[in-house]
Amino acid sequence: MIEITRILGHCDDPDLSARIHHAGHHGGIEYLHIPPAEAARRRFRAVTDMGSECAVMLPRDQGIFDGAVLLLEHDRAVVARLTEQRWLRLRPSDVDGAALELGYHAGNLHWRVRFDHGDLLVALDGPRETYVARLADLMDEGKVEVVGE
Repeated sequence: MIEITRILGHCDDPDLSARIHHAGHHGGIEYLHIPPAEAARRRFRAVTDMGSECAVMLPRDQGIFDGAVLLLEHDRAVVARLTEQRWLRLRPSDVDGAALELGYHAGNLHWRVRFDHGDLLVALDGPRETYVARLADLMDEGKVEVVGE
């Protein structure tokens, strides 16, 4: 298991890029694909695209970002890649009661949200069906509809 206790820098940093390039010539670049929900965490476990298990334990003043160099050895590097966030687009039937009820519901469930032209976008950190199931009552009452992902 690789223990990652700090971020060394960004893969494009001049001091690191030549060493990463060298590791690449030896087939030694591994990517740790991290979902957006995990990126905010300081401690988690994940597996690289080459099957190496990693235990990430970062100090409070560091956070994972796309291109973060997590390990750099002579012929090996581990670089973080953030996966794209998926969003569930919800549309309330009106901007008064239904919108307030949807907002209350999303807040009560601690969902991460954005607003876009009257729609509520919910960050999907799990299966889409799980989120839709939590909205079944509002959808059955015609207060909310799913208009896209």
